[in-house]
Amino acid sequence: MQRAERLRLGVLTGGGDCPGLNAVIRAVVTTALVEYGWEVLGILDGFEGLLADNRTRQLTEADVRDILPRGGTILGTTNRSNPFRCPVQRDGSIVYVDRSQEVAQRVRDLGLDCLIVIGGDGTLAIARDLQPLGVNVVGVPKTIDNDVAATDVTFGFDTALHVATDAIDRLHTTAESHHRVMVLELMGRTVGWIALHAGLAGGAHVILIPEIPFRMEKVREAVARRDAAGAHFSIVVVAEGASPVGGLDQPERRAQDAAGFRLDLRRIGNWVATEVSRGTAREARCTVLGHLQRGGSPSPFDRILGTRFGAAAVRLVAEGRFGQMVALRGGEITAVTLAEACGVLKSVPPDGELVRTARGLGISFGD
Repeated sequence: MQRAERLRLGVLTGGGDCPGLNAVIRAVVTTALVEYGWEVLGILDGFEGLLADNRTRQLTEADVRDILPRGGTILGTTNRSNPFRCPVQRDGSIVYVDRSQEVAQRVRDLGLDCLIVIGGDGTLAIARDLQPLGVNVVGVPKTIDNDVAATDVTFGFDTALHVATDAIDRLHTTAESHHRVMVLELMGRTVGWIALHAGLAGGAHVILIPEIPFRMEKVREAVARRDAAGAHFSIVVVAEGASPVGGLDQPERRAQDAAGFRLDLRRIGNWVATEVSRGTAREARCTVLGHLQRGGSPSPFDRILGTRFGAAAVRLVAEGRFGQMVALRGGEITAVTLAEACGVLKSVPPDGELVRTARGLGISFGD
């Protein structure tokens, strides 16, 4: 039902980019303008756009026309902008200051009745914490990692899964031709959803995920078993956050960036490949897929899910249901509180159905 008053919405994308962001922006703008007759203001580069002047743009139907198949975000994004913990250079050192009140005042100065925040767990946690400062917020979950709680899936995950699975398919042919072990390192931060799904879809022989610490001797045993059976190659899929039992003594895996956001997890794939080569008769090579998983045109599933999420977010505003996040549950779009969504990361259950299925197919988790 259309509301009588004319509202002004703000929309921003925060955290890492992923396919489907533009689908959400398009749905937010079109639904707000066409169904409700509201205004939409785009905030540029995440929350940074609320910490500086002239970092916004009025969004019209023309601005979002034909952006559905485009990857990335027309608004720009950043994963280094937390208004509650902004890095500032003082006396040659980095200190962190709370600028959240500035963000709240900027929202008021812009005349925004609600801020629609599209992001992962970190961005949504910021939105949750802005609510007590008088900022009306509605959240939309996105991440290729699929680690946001309270929703069955986030948009961006399906596209990343397609890219990762295609990479495994391609590695199969070169691994078999050269009788090698091919190690593919995939994104996912501290969860293994991409690695598990892509490993299953791509027919990997070993899948290493953060939720199941592994032992290298078990990985080598899996390779040796395939050799003994006459299959003289293996595919090992490694999530970037995977770690052997007892951890990996690498300082760079514990380091944080300047804003203190995340661990550097890029080296595990090369380490696994080196250890496989060292302990077996097989030459092992590593491919780090990296940001290829984030880029490109969104899959049809992500286009549709992003569109549904964007339209549903505007409907939450119309109903005055602030402090909530749209979610997919059992195939239906619903809403949950931001507190529920940001309470804990959604990790792969080590004894869940997908892991049991993989084990039943003979896939090793190195444990």
